[in-house]
Amino acid sequence: MSNHATYITEPARQTPLLMETDVIVVGGGTTGPFAAISAARLGKRVVMIERFGSLGGNLTLGLNTKPSGALVGGLPLEIWNLARSVGGAGDDYMAVVKTGGVKIASPCDPEMMKMLLTRLCAEAGVQILFETVVSSPVMEGDTVKGVIVESKAGRQFIAAKVVIDCSADADMAVRAGAPFTMGAGGESEAMQPVSMYFTMDRVDLVRLADWAATTDDVPARAIPKTVEGLDYGLWLTGFNKSLRQWQEKTGIQLQRDNITLKTADGRMYVNGTRVTGVNVFDPVQFTNAVLECYRQIEGVARYLRETIPGFEEARIEAIAPVLGVRETRHVIGEYMLSGKDSIEGTHFDDSIAADASALDIHDPKGADVDFQGLRPYEIPYRALLPNGVEQMLVAGRCISADHDAHARSRNMPACMATGQAAGVAASVAIDQGVNVRRVNVAKVQEKLRALGMPLHGKEVKGTM
Repeated sequence: MSNHATYITEPARQTPLLMETDVIVVGGGTTGPFAAISAARLGKRVVMIERFGSLGGNLTLGLNTKPSGALVGGLPLEIWNLARSVGGAGDDYMAVVKTGGVKIASPCDPEMMKMLLTRLCAEAGVQILFETVVSSPVMEGDTVKGVIVESKAGRQFIAAKVVIDCSADADMAVRAGAPFTMGAGGESEAMQPVSMYFTMDRVDLVRLADWAATTDDVPARAIPKTVEGLDYGLWLTGFNKSLRQWQEKTGIQLQRDNITLKTADGRMYVNGTRVTGVNVFDPVQFTNAVLECYRQIEGVARYLRETIPGFEEARIEAIAPVLGVRETRHVIGEYMLSGKDSIEGTHFDDSIAADASALDIHDPKGADVDFQGLRPYEIPYRALLPNGVEQMLVAGRCISADHDAHARSRNMPACMATGQAAGVAASVAIDQGVNVRRVNVAKVQEKLRALGMPLHGKEVKGTM
């Protein structure tokens, strides 16, 4: 091989069939389990492929345990209520933000949630493949017929009638030929920044809550009225003034104007890092972003210990083993949800979920976070249908939504809801013997309503 070669030619090979199934779910993060369980409970053979050794993705591994909105029904609410029944989540709370109040489902215990998601998948009959990477879709013309996977067993093929792309980055849809935009689109392709959660122990929660109730440096907050409520109900966002003063005093420069603190099972979860302008599809840039997050975590932990009451004896307990990525590709589907739709609550006859996620924008250039509670909006089924590819659905933050709508649809309640809808739609399409693009949406909606999922904004109450 030439020292100057820019590529190599791999020899042709025969790839063995691993299994045949009805539905393949690509990704077992925050979205995939809801797609897999929904389809399996409707009697379909489901294989879910996950590159890590546990489920939940950013919700669990990423330590971002709070849904950033209310869970209004269906399987998402079922799982959260199950977590509550075993002490793995607390009560919903009303957070005070600049637009008033927003109802937020309490954080969960991420370790407990890993086990619950896995248990429900197993009970439904989902075949999970852990530590397995999906390399590419297998196409027949413009129709997906399955996927190629790589694992310790080597390279293998899984055949399916429908593939649901829950990869977050639309990996399968794009490799199958679906059009997409990156971030905000245009030449800049501006995307919300990446970050990394970490936890701290030895925090005096009572002292912290007492201070937070009296300071003007924490404008967005939820402070429980009881000591017991501190385990899952303390949520604080701000610290702008003291963070700026500390950086000026120490000369340590961080990349974020504010910090968010929240509790889950009595542990303190810290969201205080930020790296802008990262192309997460470049392994060098991705790695550099991880290293920068580590640097910032040290600084944020030191700031909290030296400045904020209750953190005097605190120490770093755990750092998320995955980078928190907020935005990459947006598939272009039959309908692209717009920022106007998500803010004004456009009515869609083919809505498959009413979502009450907050508007949560992390400025691509690094300005302060815009976190607002807004009225519920609707997500149309057409936003799950990528153009140019048949027998594939997308769910999660890569659905057909523009950069502004993504500020709501990227949040966990929406990801869970679109995953649930994709699983149901795949099942209905298989039962009817039709392409997912031509499925009877009214039948899909009927089954979603049977799960207790509100489909239109007017059906959701008490989220603001």
